[in-house]
Amino acid sequence: MSKTLRLLPLTLAVLAALPAMAKDYDHLDWGLCPIQDAVPRFEDAGRPSSDALNRLGQPTDIEGDTAEGDETNQTFSGNVNLHRGDQFLGTDNLQYNDETGDYEASGSVRYQDSNLRLRAAQASGNQESDLHTVEDLRYQLLSRRGNGVANKITFQGDLGTMAGATYSTCPPEERRWEVQADEIRVDNASGFATAHNAKLRIGKVPVLYMPYFKFPIDDRRRTGLLYPAISLSGRNGFDYKQPYYINLAPNYDATITPRLMSERGLAVAGEFRWLYERGNGIVQANFLPNDRLPANDPDRYLHDDNGNPYPEPESPDNRGMFSLRNFHQFNRQWWASSNLNWVSDRHYLEDFNTSRYGLAEYMVTSTAGLYGRGKYWSASLSADHYQIADYTLTEASLPFDRLPRALFEYNRPFGKFETGLAAELVNFRHQVYDGGSRLDVHPYVSMPLQGASWFVTPKLQYRYTTYQIDKDLAARLGGNSSPSRSLPIASLDAGMYYDRHVQIKGVKYLNTLEPRIYYLYTPYEDQSDLPTFDTVPFTFSWGQLFRDNRYTGADRQSDANQLTTALTTRFISEDTGQERLSLSLGQIRYFKGVQVAMPGETPLLQGKSAYVAEASFAPTDRWLVNSSYQWDPKRGGRDLMSVRARYLMGNQGVVNLAYRHRRSPVTSEDLVKQADFSFLYPINPNWSVVGRHYYSLLDNKTIESLAGVQWESCCIAARVVARRYLRDRSGNLDDAINFEFELKGLGSAGQDTRRILRRSILGYDRDDLYLIPPALNDRTTGNDAKDTD
Repeated sequence: MSKTLRLLPLTLAVLAALPAMAKDYDHLDWGLCPIQDAVPRFEDAGRPSSDALNRLGQPTDIEGDTAEGDETNQTFSGNVNLHRGDQFLGTDNLQYNDETGDYEASGSVRYQDSNLRLRAAQASGNQESDLHTVEDLRYQLLSRRGNGVANKITFQGDLGTMAGATYSTCPPEERRWEVQADEIRVDNASGFATAHNAKLRIGKVPVLYMPYFKFPIDDRRRTGLLYPAISLSGRNGFDYKQPYYINLAPNYDATITPRLMSERGLAVAGEFRWLYERGNGIVQANFLPNDRLPANDPDRYLHDDNGNPYPEPESPDNRGMFSLRNFHQFNRQWWASSNLNWVSDRHYLEDFNTSRYGLAEYMVTSTAGLYGRGKYWSASLSADHYQIADYTLTEASLPFDRLPRALFEYNRPFGKFETGLAAELVNFRHQVYDGGSRLDVHPYVSMPLQGASWFVTPKLQYRYTTYQIDKDLAARLGGNSSPSRSLPIASLDAGMYYDRHVQIKGVKYLNTLEPRIYYLYTPYEDQSDLPTFDTVPFTFSWGQLFRDNRYTGADRQSDANQLTTALTTRFISEDTGQERLSLSLGQIRYFKGVQVAMPGETPLLQGKSAYVAEASFAPTDRWLVNSSYQWDPKRGGRDLMSVRARYLMGNQGVVNLAYRHRRSPVTSEDLVKQADFSFLYPINPNWSVVGRHYYSLLDNKTIESLAGVQWESCCIAARVVARRYLRDRSGNLDDAINFEFELKGLGSAGQDTRRILRRSILGYDRDDLYLIPPALNDRTTGNDAKDTD
């Protein structure tokens, strides 16, 4: 009787045809749609095995109230159950003729496996001809959402036909959308299905009709058209993309995408991917000849605040980009990777909206290298190149290219000691400035000591740096083309940990007190004859209290004779382990003035640094307030104040409020002054409104303003978002209205508004709250402050 089960996987293959086009389910929100059984569970199915892969090798168990007939004709009746692996077939009556191969199951035919549950009026067929028919059935997918009905399924071998079929992710009693097809023909051998007279209904209204549609039913890759993308905008006009996929081999493929923009012309994009045992790669390119946007856009050639025109793009008509990313693993320790990028002109990133945050990057970075890592060491040999991609800037704004850069790090414990070495050899080149090469060697030895409530780490370092610089640069720095620097560095980091149990308003907390000191000594050496290739000052912050250098890069090593004192206290709930309150305060005491400085930078005077205070307060699971504050006792003024508050409303709503004000510690000039307010407010389970206002108080200009409304039901969502945002560094604002209509589990039409809302509203998706929240960008239109910390 095990032959009867040949029907079952064929039925599943046909029913898989309708939902084969469904989108990835990972991001869908089914909170308004608790799982409901379109086909109720079968009480007599028991608990079959979950092993679907090995079902063919497992025995078939048949049970029934009665069994009649001879060796040729057999009839089972009354609660007939068949079990094999994860499969179950139940019926009232089952007849089988072993001589002809005919069978018929009638009366409450029920089938279930790991992916599917269905109920049908009857099933019949012939095992010899491999012809099977299932009539009047309702099905429910178990591995994901989806249910529907079919009048009849007929299958023979790899070919099958489904008549009068439907599919939806909505529950049967609330059919907000449904796909209907008069006939679907399935070919399992080729992996394709063909739908005839297919209709998409929203409620009872048909909104889309396809007399003929061919689509895949399995994961095999095939050459052919992919889904097009259609949009409409003021800059591009009617915008149509039609990708064409080329399946070249099992381990490499290509995609060609012609793109028609009525206001700009015809473009073409290409992508080639490859994969092999030790690596992978992808090449992408885009070309738009005779772009009409430069002539049509009145904002194309603007002037700065002084009335000077910005540089024109190198090629205002022919536009394009190229990207190559690849990875190759030589062995367990060594690998190579590259990320090479090129754009045709300074307007490209802005015009083609490649920036994730609405404001295009000002440069394009390319890097390639060989990398290695062992138990105690790491090494690399790489190269970095930068291309200007902002029409408001020139090549003088670019960092130095590093062609090449060699790095080596070694760290190993020896008993109670830890030794290490960091070495770097770089050749710097620039389109505007003179360059040179630099060798930096940085060995150290430390002795970490610690107990249950304390730690002490003395550390001795030595830093040797030498250069070989171009003659013109050497002449401007004093005439020495091979300057060098050698310095010892000594530090002592120590701290203690105290805790006690306290009770506040009936709630038990673990209260900690964590004092910490950090002493740093580095003798002064005049470094004015050294160039500054890749070095900038760190922004003063809590982390800067415990660093051994005030600068990134190796061009400057600050002298120091200073002591940091810091204190942190925490209140941790003993019931949940959640930190409810954290307070930190620290300051550096400069026993001697810091003389080493960058060109144009003011040296630090003897005395005390600004107080750095940080606080985090979570009075409930819904409230969280983070703040940072810096107060300079020398000037009696504030250098930084940053506050961010978040409140969670219900299961979906959130309100964020942030303010940041930073001043120059030297001139007291305002560098950043921004306010940010965003929210997701659920009016009821279906309707909600969203908004954001991100404003630069320093420039009296909007950075981003957003307002929208969204409606969501069990299986349908619709969103409308109006957005005004900073487009470029000259302060131009763009306006956009984005629409999205989503049939959950089938697809969506319009822009991806969820991506915009997730970026703009922290907590729009609750999973994002487990990520590190992005700080307010130091983004202004007239005063770009660099925050490198």
